[in-house]
Amino acid sequence: MTIEINLGDVVRLRKAHPCGSHEWEVVRVGADIGLKCLKCQRRVLLERGVFERRVKSLSPKVTN
Repeated sequence: MTIEINLGDVVRLRKAHPCGSHEWEVVRVGADIGLKCLKCQRRVLLERGVFERRVKSLSPKVTN
C-alpha cells in the first residue's frame, strides 16, 4: 500500500531526530522522499520504502 505524499506535507516519524524533533516537512517527492526537519532545518533523503515504514502520521499541507 502506497501513501499519497505531496510537497509541503508534514509527517511525524517513529524515531526522533537527534535534535529531538519528530516532525518533518516533505520537500521532494519521487523514488526518494526528501525531508526537512522542522526544528533544526536539516535535510535528509529516504528511499520511498524506508519512508513508508518509518512514517507514523501524515498531516496534509493546509492551503488558504
